[in-house]
Amino acid sequence: MRCDAHLHLWDPERSPYAWLAGAPQPLRRAFRPEEVLEALGARGIDRLVLVQADDTREDTTLMQELAREIPRRAPGIGAVGVVAWLPLARPDLVGELLSDTEAMEHVVGVRHLTHDDPDPFFLRRDEVGRSLAQLAEAGLPLDVPDAFPAQLAYLPELAAEHPRLTIVLDHLGKPPLGDAAALRTWREMLSRLAAQPNAVAKCSGLATSGPETDPAARAEGIAAALEHARRCFGAERLQFGSDWPIAPAVGDYASAADQVLAHLGTWSEAEQGAVLGGTADRVYRGRA
Repeated sequence: MRCDAHLHLWDPERSPYAWLAGAPQPLRRAFRPEEVLEALGARGIDRLVLVQADDTREDTTLMQELAREIPRRAPGIGAVGVVAWLPLARPDLVGELLSDTEAMEHVVGVRHLTHDDPDPFFLRRDEVGRSLAQLAEAGLPLDVPDAFPAQLAYLPELAAEHPRLTIVLDHLGKPPLGDAAALRTWREMLSRLAAQPNAVAKCSGLATSGPETDPAARAEGIAAALEHARRCFGAERLQFGSDWPIAPAVGDYASAADQVLAHLGTWSEAEQGAVLGGTADRVYRGRA
């Protein structure tokens, strides 16, 4: 099994995606499965986790439709899970949705665009904490996007407060590649989070992390970030993800993921088995 545990598909006609207004122009359109299936097949990827890109039920519904459609169109893809949005600030509604079979179809995890929320401490709200307790009870992990520095500072405490909740740090928290001083802080914060046994991390989104622009230096930075994550978490708590279509060359899977895949290829067979599939299978309970 080989899983891309962090891939995006979206359609601005189905949901607002307000953040696209400030995104590079090539991202301001729909991205559909047919644009990436060949690249996935070429890399032996046979499992997918589609990750929400808007805090709306409409975005989640679109991903659920695609999760049904993709295995029919691409027999090489055996299963597709969805990291959905739920209204975490409304624990009453979260409870209703968690008990709704149709609403939870293909859902393997939950995420809120906390890095875009005007409240940097959204996940620390009391009402959100009640929702997180419900996720833990349901066996659903919480993905946390682009966490450095504000959220990464408090995620260890959040993990300790919710020991039954698996917290998935997307993109290794976005290490600030090219900023030596900030990288030291990032390494310390990542180590603190990794000390919590219910925390895992995704080796994703690194191709667009930090201010580094020199290609050779960026490759070295990605390798160093992966090795630090390996020391902190061990491969058994790391997952591979592409973050496609977000990439240095928008929509180009190679520029999104191949440097990460190449470095992971230097790890032991057992470590590769974990980070390329085993961890995602465990975290998302075999539903992706």
